Amino acid sequence: MKTKAFLEDLRAKSAEELNIELVNAKKELFNLRFQNATNQLDNTARIKDVRRNIARIQTIITQKQAV
Repeated sequence: MKTKAFLEDLRAKSAEELNIELVNAKKELFNLRFQNATNQLDNTARIKDVRRNIARIQTIITQKQAV
């Protein structure tokens, strides 16, 4: 259910907002990987979630460009 709401939120955003969202997600992924490498990350499943969110954002950007 959370994923559907996230996708609806992404589809409502403009291309510029999606690019900002993408940059923020990539920064978060970098920080999570850094924490994981230094054994500071407790929830390693968060890395997988962020990677999937990045893919979702990129998919929505591609769909908006095609239209």
